[in-house]
Amino acid sequence: MGKILVTGGLGYIGSHTTVELLQLGYEVVVVDNLTNTTLDVQDRILQITGKSFAFYQVDVCDTDQLMTVFEKESISGVIHFAAYKAVGESVEKPVEYYHNNVSGLISLLSCTKKHNVHSIVFSSSCTVYGDTKLSPITEEHPIVEAISPYGTTKIIGEQILKDYANFSEARVVCLRYFNPVGAHSSALIGELPLGVPSNLIPYVTQTAAGIREKLTIFGNDYNTPDGTNIRDFIHVVDLAQAHVKAIEYSPNMNMSFDVFNLGTGKGHSVTEVVEAFERVNNLKLNYAYGERRAGDVEQIWADATKAKKLLGWKTTIELDEMMRSSWAWQKQLAN
Repeated sequence: MGKILVTGGLGYIGSHTTVELLQLGYEVVVVDNLTNTTLDVQDRILQITGKSFAFYQVDVCDTDQLMTVFEKESISGVIHFAAYKAVGESVEKPVEYYHNNVSGLISLLSCTKKHNVHSIVFSSSCTVYGDTKLSPITEEHPIVEAISPYGTTKIIGEQILKDYANFSEARVVCLRYFNPVGAHSSALIGELPLGVPSNLIPYVTQTAAGIREKLTIFGNDYNTPDGTNIRDFIHVVDLAQAHVKAIEYSPNMNMSFDVFNLGTGKGHSVTEVVEAFERVNNLKLNYAYGERRAGDVEQIWADATKAKKLLGWKTTIELDEMMRSSWAWQKQLAN
């Protein structure tokens, strides 16, 4: 396969996927509008891999600019990350989420259609399963009404892609992943939300670093063993490697559209994760329990058997290492 376009390729998961692609010898083209990342990530990727790549500061919603990228580069496959991704923020800003996430995808597909790019990997989410009580959850679980606008944008995105694939030559893989955490072993790239973090681990690391006064765990009265939400936390490098497997799988699919869960198959509660962070890093966090947060699912974790069977992929990094790498990344940021 030739050049791979990674939209949102300087973001958290996108940057790690760009690293994996480069290290395997792929040519990579990145577009990113830098709304939730910084330009120095480009240099950090170069430090890790020793390889350069084409970068365009482009918003995927700007079809004209995006089309120019396709005209300049001979793109053979796309991995699409570029989207807003905070569940809580989506509840507060639904219109912005629908505009960015849905319009950006439609804009991208206008470009892939015109330039005959058929291999597409889409960054989806386990939020499409809603507030299910049936974990571990397989891909056969019905898609239900989402409990956040963010989740709805992923459901809409998958449906658009399914329709697009059914009536074109496209081969589309949707990756429904669970909770990405951790950072690259070099500590040169990791999760760095601009502003106040909405995800658990950046808030944990920033609290440990003294940037945030206190971590609030949203709800301790759920129907779980310790009362806090249960999630399937997956290391971002494992996740990035799955995207490479997916883009390699797509041209040879015997169907036009397929979906895969990406997770460890284990559920960990929020309290369990916080305690693991304290233990492996020999730290004490200032945290307290607060009210439940709108849009949060009680508990969910993956059955990723299908990805193992068809993509030849499985996770290799455990929770302790996820917490170590997260703290190593945060400490590096202070240097």
